Amino acid sequence: MVRHGARGERPRTREAYLSVSRVLYLPPHILRSTRGFTILEIIIVLFLFVGLLGIVLPRISLEENLGSVGRQMVRTVRSLQDLSMVTQKPLRLYVDIDRGVYWLMILDGDQEKVPVEHPTWATPLYIPAPFRISDMVVGQAIKSSGRVDLSFYPSGRIDPMTMHLVDARNNLLAIAIEPVTGAIRMSDERIDPLPPTPLLILDRVKPLLKMTEVVKDSRQP
Repeated sequence: MVRHGARGERPRTREAYLSVSRVLYLPPHILRSTRGFTILEIIIVLFLFVGLLGIVLPRISLEENLGSVGRQMVRTVRSLQDLSMVTQKPLRLYVDIDRGVYWLMILDGDQEKVPVEHPTWATPLYIPAPFRISDMVVGQAIKSSGRVDLSFYPSGRIDPMTMHLVDARNNLLAIAIEPVTGAIRMSDERIDPLPPTPLLILDRVKPLLKMTEVVKDSRQP
């Protein structure tokens, strides 16, 4: 005869005890596997893991920081493009490559004015250390020192330019403004200026040019 306890309590049968024992039972091979590693093996694994983290983490951190500086520069260019379109005034961004300093001037006729009404640009801004400008490409010229200026126009157009940033380990990040579309792209490789495209003259136009030269020669005394 099975004795029942208080109301709502399950009867304590032999089957109930067996089910609990099955749940708590650990097979012998599991117990042996947990005791299969020695302290020396665990120390070696931890040592290798810590060494791997010491190699990987600094590199990841530097790349992320360099990328964040690049993204900040892209946001700066886009904000100045919008500012020029909203105010309908041309802007000029000056960059001192040697000091890593850049500042903004508003063009008012033939004069340049400090944008005091915009607190962000009231004073020059700096590229944070340990990052620096390696060089800048303006047109076909590559400048690694001195001052470079970048113009923004009320139509939304921006002068084409490429900036190369580097960090303490000489990891490189290129920021390029496309000359036609004004699109901005970033790359972890150098973006050098393309060679000038040669002027192609159609065969049917060449005789006309020759006739023009003949006419010019005939008019000379």
